[in-house]
Amino acid sequence: MSGVEIAAIIAALAFVVLVVVIVFFLLQLNKNINESVEKVNRILDKTNKSVSVLTKDVDVLLHQSEELLTTSNELLVDVAEKVETIDPLFQAVADLSESVSELNASSKTLLVKAGDASKNIATATIVGKAAQGAANLFKKK
Repeated sequence: MSGVEIAAIIAALAFVVLVVVIVFFLLQLNKNINESVEKVNRILDKTNKSVSVLTKDVDVLLHQSEELLTTSNELLVDVAEKVETIDPLFQAVADLSESVSELNASSKTLLVKAGDASKNIATATIVGKAAQGAANLFKKK
């Protein structure tokens, strides 16, 4: 065997070792990829289940929200109708309040006039007593 043949054998062995290492590397890489794909598939399955549950829950919530909004609208319409029926009551109370205010003003005016009249009566009474006293004095003389 010459030096060239030995070099060729060494090169062939190195190539075989290289191919074996590459094959083991690719097998390990394939195993890791398969494990990763399985993990991703499990995660996707869990995600799909969660999305399905969430979708059902959101559908139920939307249905309940629509019912609540419908009920609220009906209640608002009912309240608005009832408020319209009591508007005349508030108007009557406002009119009554105005009448009471006018009555108070009239009463004050009447009291002022009565006070003036009582002053005049008091003055007339004093004048009358003085005149009576003077008449009594003239009768005695």
